[in-house]
Amino acid sequence: MGDNRGFLPGANFPLLNSFPNPGQSNSNEVPPSLTGKTTSCNSASLGGAPSRRLWWLSISLNIFFLLAGQTAATLLGRFYYDQGGNSKWMATIVQTIGFPFLFIVLLFFPRSTTSSSPSSPLLHLSLIYLVLGLIIAGDNLMYSYGLLYLPVSTYSLICASQLAFNSIFSYFINSQKFTALIFNSVVLLTFSAALLGVNEDSDGSSNLSHKYYVLGFVLTLGASATYSLILSLMQLSFEKVIKRETFSVVLDMQIYTALVATCASVVGLFASGEWTGLKGEMEGFKSGKVSYILTLVGTAVSWQVASIGVVGLVFLVSSLFSNVISTLALPVIPIFAVIFFKDTMNGVKVIAMLIAIWGFASYVYQHYLNDLKGKRDVEENRRDVSQV
Repeated sequence: MGDNRGFLPGANFPLLNSFPNPGQSNSNEVPPSLTGKTTSCNSASLGGAPSRRLWWLSISLNIFFLLAGQTAATLLGRFYYDQGGNSKWMATIVQTIGFPFLFIVLLFFPRSTTSSSPSSPLLHLSLIYLVLGLIIAGDNLMYSYGLLYLPVSTYSLICASQLAFNSIFSYFINSQKFTALIFNSVVLLTFSAALLGVNEDSDGSSNLSHKYYVLGFVLTLGASATYSLILSLMQLSFEKVIKRETFSVVLDMQIYTALVATCASVVGLFASGEWTGLKGEMEGFKSGKVSYILTLVGTAVSWQVASIGVVGLVFLVSSLFSNVISTLALPVIPIFAVIFFKDTMNGVKVIAMLIAIWGFASYVYQHYLNDLKGKRDVEENRRDVSQV
């Protein structure tokens, strides 16, 4: 239940970029993405190039969906455990079971019939969705265990390590540049996670033993690494197999991998025998049966709201941007955790947060520099064209 995922269970996206169309006029061009490439809105995908103001409004709305959705989903996930919920598989299922909600979004963005890119073989697509969906199910299960065994504040800070893992996997799998600032970000986020690893919360929200704290730490860290690997594998799939970058194609990836992950999680629920205790779990829920149902439904809906935000940011800018934006919840979730769950923000945890924010700032600054370089390249190209 990864609150800082660009993801996020509902945020399983490749590191896409929208490339400029040489045939488009400059009036349709929107600001360069954080990857340094100019982003243009494809009229075939959006039904018309939006104005710059509308583009920024769309960006702001999707950022709100992403941050609000992931924050609410993480807090509701912790509430589920605190009120007596104990099914790790149920906590895993709700992370993806709301995917049918995305079909409504798909209705507003019909598939383009003018694409010049050949369609990928159905068998290849099915294998990609199957493999990635199974990995996502396992990843979500690790996040569920982490949220059970760790205070929310500690859990959310560890999830910030996703940016570090994302940089590493992108370097080895996707040939992304690894600059000094990115390296600095990786080191800082690693130090932040290491501080939390040696800082067991004796008064944590779950009051579990040292063994379970370590297990929660390891599983959350592993889940963050696995999710970053998923992003890189998805980027590779889009580059080598799918070879298209439209809104509907990105949404298809989200829907069908979530479908596979949900089916795998349901199988896990029955195979583990946890399903036999669900009735008793609902009856013993401290705030009542209605609250139990609303908590699960609210968690599922919240993840899908976050998914809509991520899909929108992936299409309008890039999934790297959506990944970075998702970490803005880093200082937000611990604050809510202190208010609602009485988590303790001791000195080590505050230092870990500040180091993580420093690492985040270093990461963003590097892509800000890329953005400036992209703008300069665009201006130089315009001058060259005008001189010709």
